[in-house]
Amino acid sequence: MTESTRSKINPHEVIFSLDIGTRSVIGIVGKKEGNRFVIVETEMMEHPDRAMYDGQIHDIEKVAAVAKKIKEKLEERLGFSLSHVAIAAAGRALKTYRIQASREIDITKTIDKAIIRSMEIEGIQEAQEALNQEMNDQNMKYYCVGYTVVNYYLDEGMITSLQGHKGSKIGADLLATFLPHVVVDSLYSVMYKIGLEVLHLTLEPIAAIEVAIPQKARLLNLALIDIGAGTSDIALTKDGAVVAYAMASVAGDEITEAIAKEFLMDFDAAEKLKLQLNKKDSHTFQDIVGISYSMTTEEIIEKIAPVIENLAAEIADKIVQYNAKAPSAIFCIGGGSQIPRFTFYLAEKLGLKEERVVVRGTEIIQDIEFQCAKLEGPEFITPIGIGLVSARDHEKNFMQVIVNKELVKLFKTKEMFISDALIRAGLNAKKLIGRKGKKLHFTVNKQPKVVKGDYGEAAKIYLNGKPSNLDTPIKDMDEIRIDFAVDGKDAHLTIKEFIETLPTVNFNGLEIKLIDNLLVNGKPADSDYLIKEEDQITFGEIHNVEELLERLDIDPTISHVYVNGIEADKTYILKHMDEIVTCERKRLPEVALPTDSKSAGTIKIKVNDKILEIPLNEKPPIFVDIFNHFDFDRTKVKGNLIMKLNGRKVNYTDEIKDGDRVEIYWEK
Repeated sequence: MTESTRSKINPHEVIFSLDIGTRSVIGIVGKKEGNRFVIVETEMMEHPDRAMYDGQIHDIEKVAAVAKKIKEKLEERLGFSLSHVAIAAAGRALKTYRIQASREIDITKTIDKAIIRSMEIEGIQEAQEALNQEMNDQNMKYYCVGYTVVNYYLDEGMITSLQGHKGSKIGADLLATFLPHVVVDSLYSVMYKIGLEVLHLTLEPIAAIEVAIPQKARLLNLALIDIGAGTSDIALTKDGAVVAYAMASVAGDEITEAIAKEFLMDFDAAEKLKLQLNKKDSHTFQDIVGISYSMTTEEIIEKIAPVIENLAAEIADKIVQYNAKAPSAIFCIGGGSQIPRFTFYLAEKLGLKEERVVVRGTEIIQDIEFQCAKLEGPEFITPIGIGLVSARDHEKNFMQVIVNKELVKLFKTKEMFISDALIRAGLNAKKLIGRKGKKLHFTVNKQPKVVKGDYGEAAKIYLNGKPSNLDTPIKDMDEIRIDFAVDGKDAHLTIKEFIETLPTVNFNGLEIKLIDNLLVNGKPADSDYLIKEEDQITFGEIHNVEELLERLDIDPTISHVYVNGIEADKTYILKHMDEIVTCERKRLPEVALPTDSKSAGTIKIKVNDKILEIPLNEKPPIFVDIFNHFDFDRTKVKGNLIMKLNGRKVNYTDEIKDGDRVEIYWEK
C-alpha cells in the first residue's frame, strides 16, 4: 500500500477481521466502497507453540500474543490504531447431534404448527441434554444455533408433512447444531486482552459460504467442505440457509503423515512437499538418512493414493450421514482441498459428476479488490469471508430478547423466531401443549369401557404484549411472555356417577335403575367409590316387566301393569325412561249409572281443548284410560311430560269423573 493510498483511508471506515486458526492467525483490513469490498492490508503469522487444538483456544495468553503482533504490524503500516474487530467461531467447534423426537397426541385433533414446533423444541432440548452427557463435562454448556428436520413420522410411518393430519403419535428425525459457550467466551477474552471490541461475530462456515457460494445458489442442497490440518468441517445448505454442520476427523495431516511414512521424511519436510504437489510437476527431496529422490507429482500421488481415497471416503460418509443423500454439488476450501485426486475420489464416492465437486479459491470472490498483495488459494476464503460478512451485515450477529423476564442471548444464523428464543431459554417444550387428561379403562360385565380425560389448554404466547405464536419473527430486545399450558384433568368417575349413566325407568313415581347387585372387583362398593384403572364392575340386568316386579318383590299375578299409559304383559322389554304404573287386580263395586239418556254409559271430560267421551265399564275409569281415546305420542320425548287433573298433578291410577278438566302436554 502506497503512502498516498494510506492517507486516503478513514480509520472509522475500515473493518478489521481476524481468522484465528489452529496453525496460524490471519488479519485483514478492508473497507466497503459501494458494492465492492476493498482489502487494504493483510498479515499472517503462525502460532509458535500449540496454543489451539481443532479450532478451540486452549492457551489464551499465547493466542493473544500472536493476535497482538498482527494487530501492531497492521497498525504500523496503516498509520492508525485498530479498536474494533470481526471474528468467527470455528466450524469444528460446533457439535451436530441427531435425535428422534416423538409425542403422543389427541387423535381427534388436527395437527397444527404449534403441536409440530413444540415437539421439535422438545427434541432439541433432549439433544442438548444428550450432548452434555456425551461430553461428560457439566461445565461445558452448549446452545443451539440451528436445526433441520430430516424426516417426519405419523403413527410410526414416514410422512412428508404432519400439518393438517390426525393421528395418535407424531415424530421427527432432527439434526440440531450446538455451539459451546466456551468457544465464544475464549474468543472474546483474547480480543479483550489486546484492546479490541468485537464488532461482529459469525461462524466460519457462514463466512466461507458468503464468498464461496453465491446467494442465488444457496437455495440448493449444497455442501461446503473446509479441509484444514486436523479436521474437515462440513456445512450443508438448503432453502437459503445453513441447515446442518458436521466434522470429519480426517484432513490434511493424514496426507502429510502418509508422505512422511512412504518416503521416510520428518513431518515438516513432508508438509512442505505436500504443499508443492499442486504447484509443480516434478520434485527433488531427501529422506531422513540423506537419500535423494527425484519424482513427478503423479508418481508421488500414486504412492499415497489409498490415503487420499480414504480421506474422501470418510468425508463422503459424513456428508451422507447428515444430509441423508449426496448433495447437488460440493465446494471445497482450505489448504487440504488442494490435494491432487481428492475431488475426483470425493465425486466418485458420492456418485456425482467430477465437475460437481470443485475447489474454490479467492479468484471466485465477486466484488472484491486488493490494494495490497493479493491473497490467493482456498485457504484464504474464510478470512476474507469474515471481513466481507461484517461489511455487509450492519446488524449484530448476537441479539437479546426477554423471555418471561429473563434476558436471553441469541446467535443469529438466520431469521429468528419465538421458537428459537424458547430453545435458548431452555423452557420445557412440554409446557407449550396442554396434555389431554388420562383415559380411565375399566370393564362392565366383562365389556371394556373407556372414559376420556378433559382437553388441555394450550400455552398462550405474547410478543410485546400482543398474542403471537412460535413462528412469529423476533428482533433485538423484544419481550416474550409465555403463559404455560394447562393439562386436562384425568378421567374421574364415581360409582354414583356411573350408575347415573345406566338405563332408568319411572316406577309408580320412583326412579329405578335397571340393575341388580352391583359389585366392584367382586365386592360391594359405596356410591362415592372412585373407579380405578382396570376395575371390574359387574351387575345383574333387568330386562323386562317380570324381572322388574321380581326385583321389587311384587306379585305380577295380582297387579295390572301400565307402561307409558298402555297395559303391558310381563314379557315387555323395558327401555330407558319408560313410565310404569301398577294397580291391583280386584273387582270394584258396581257403579250406579246416571239415568240421563245423554250420558248413560259414558262420562264427558275436557282434555286440553277437546271434549272426550269415556265409556263406563264394570269399574270406574282411571286417568291412564284417557290415552285410549286421546291421540298423544309419549314415545318421542320432547321435554318434561306434564299431566294435570282439575289443575293438580295426577297419577296414572287416579279415578276420573264426569266434567273433569285434564291437561296433557310437553314442557320444554
